[in-house]
Amino acid sequence: MTEILDRYHRNADAFADTIRATPDDRWSSPSPCPDWDARGVVAHVVGTLSMFEKLVGREQRPGPSVDDDPLGAFEAMRSQVEEELADPALADVEYDGFFGRSTFAKAVDQFLSGDLVTHRWDLAKATGADLSIPADEIARAWKDVEVFGDTMRSPGAFGPALESPPDADEQTKLLAFLGRKA
Repeated sequence: MTEILDRYHRNADAFADTIRATPDDRWSSPSPCPDWDARGVVAHVVGTLSMFEKLVGREQRPGPSVDDDPLGAFEAMRSQVEEELADPALADVEYDGFFGRSTFAKAVDQFLSGDLVTHRWDLAKATGADLSIPADEIARAWKDVEVFGDTMRSPGAFGPALESPPDADEQTKLLAFLGRKA
């Protein structure tokens, strides 16, 4: 497996574990993302793949409904991403995006893998699961947001940065920068 596929797989495992840990009565719990409950966080993660597939002339395969089977919906989407990353002919397809010329694999690494980390935290916050983010993913997230610049504050993306306490740890600082209260 490539480094990109390894990273995606690791973050997808953590996201799937958080879905599995979600009690049935917590799916309607509000998340830190305005207007989304816990189920809405999973729906966003599952649905985001469609945008990247369209950029490279493909479509997201249908899977179970997030409403009926959040884990099944996520695993179907994840399976498609991992299959495409494992096939160089699919992973290396280029497109012109918001940040210039890129490939499907680079988009997965920069956006979808990071989305799994941030939204796993959102889901965990909504459902009472483990809120820790691995240190290497915190460092990676800082690098990714530098690339996004002000674009990350556009509607439907991240909200305004919040102030974190001066003695905050790196996870708290990152979450505040992403508009979340730890």
